[in-house]
Amino acid sequence: MATRDIRSLDVGMLRTFDALMREGSVSRAARRLFLTQPAVSASLGRLRDTFGDPLFTRTAHGVLPTLRARQLAPQVERLLGDLSQLLEPEGAFDPASSQRIFRIFGGENASHVMLPPLVDELVRIGSGIRVFWETSSFLTVAERLHKGEFDIALIPRQQPPDDCESEPVYDDHHVFVARIGHPAFAHGVTLDSFCAAPHVFLGYGSSALDDQIDAILRGLARERSTRVAMTSLAQIADLLAQSDHVAVMPYRVAHRFGHVLKIMPLPFALPPYRLLACWNKRADADAGVQWIKERLLRFGQAATAPPPLP
Repeated sequence: MATRDIRSLDVGMLRTFDALMREGSVSRAARRLFLTQPAVSASLGRLRDTFGDPLFTRTAHGVLPTLRARQLAPQVERLLGDLSQLLEPEGAFDPASSQRIFRIFGGENASHVMLPPLVDELVRIGSGIRVFWETSSFLTVAERLHKGEFDIALIPRQQPPDDCESEPVYDDHHVFVARIGHPAFAHGVTLDSFCAAPHVFLGYGSSALDDQIDAILRGLARERSTRVAMTSLAQIADLLAQSDHVAVMPYRVAHRFGHVLKIMPLPFALPPYRLLACWNKRADADAGVQWIKERLLRFGQAATAPPPLP
């Protein structure tokens, strides 16, 4: 096989390859890289010329890597990691001059608390850093963190995970919420009224919280009525404010919507939890990841906790 000129390959092409491997879609890869779809397609064309292989074949649902692409993937991942370290002199990180893209996983309340001050700081220092914040299923986040799909994950847990590094951000607990003026809860919530009301839950898929609630109710020979699944806590709050549905929410989230929701203690005990900042151990040597982790911790820990329920 003829030797290919290394000058035909650049970092942008490698980043395109990595994004296509992770996303399996040109459009999603473009969003991940903050590029247009034509730019990603053009970069893919150059990759195909360079490697003499299609690399990705189109399907009805995106693109699939060829055998050659699957063979290249771990080498490209290592090379991008090495290049990232090479560009940070002696472990230092200058956020004002950095052009990095940081990928953060976190729920709505974490983004509500931490994202505004983070992006304000980036604007203030004139940074070229870009932030990709994703909210999706907590069930797959540990696996995706290990794969390098996120730099930092903000995860609500009762116990720290043993498969990644972590540091606490804040403590919280769950409460029961219904619209202000809901006739069934004028004097609080009982186990009977909790089970009788139609429930809305956060439906990113299977939920450890809802599994735990349902297991507690089964142990009490009770069952609740789950009627609606939604993928946004703000949407849930909006629905509750306009209907007789109810929900179980983190207290800090419920307090944000206290102008339309009545917040009550649950009629049974649920363990409290911590919001944890989690990262892969290999990121301990990445000064950039450590910088953004410290900022998220600072903003999260500075957020004022709601007052205790009466």
